[in-house]
Amino acid sequence: MADQPPVTAGAAPAKVEFLRLGVVFERRRIDHPWQEWRWKPVAVIPGAAGIAEPKLLREEDGWTWYQLATLDLELFPGETADYRLNLSQKQPMVYVLWRSEISEPENRPEPFHVTVCHTETQDYLDGGDVVAEGVPMPDAVRAILQDYVRAHHVDMVFKKRKRSPLMPARNADDDHG
Repeated sequence: MADQPPVTAGAAPAKVEFLRLGVVFERRRIDHPWQEWRWKPVAVIPGAAGIAEPKLLREEDGWTWYQLATLDLELFPGETADYRLNLSQKQPMVYVLWRSEISEPENRPEPFHVTVCHTETQDYLDGGDVVAEGVPMPDAVRAILQDYVRAHHVDMVFKKRKRSPLMPARNADDDHG
């Protein structure tokens, strides 16, 4: 019990939920002098089973869809304002974050995280070594996210910060005394 943080009287524990998503990337042939293929996330599959190796899903002339990973979408009560913003868009998105070896563009990407939070996505992009793209949010994910926001969102009251009094102006002569 010593490892657990103290619980404040009346405070409800944070409710984090997880949803397993299969991450689908498209590998498409492109006309480029230094690169034959382009990889791009195209979908997520709610409730997908875990995979050890990439799983071929569809193949047509010039492109192939692979499930490259199964990742947990984590939902946190403190991010519900961002979730609401995402849900308010014409097309809500699930953001897929991945890394790829820049010196070897033909290598397949390595997806490592999925999120529905704009702020979290931006935080990852600030480092510069991560690629992120949104894919359309499936209806099943949208329904779960809407339920989660209804259950956990709390509007925060905006409090204007009071200005602190200005420090008195310093006399230039004081510095040379």
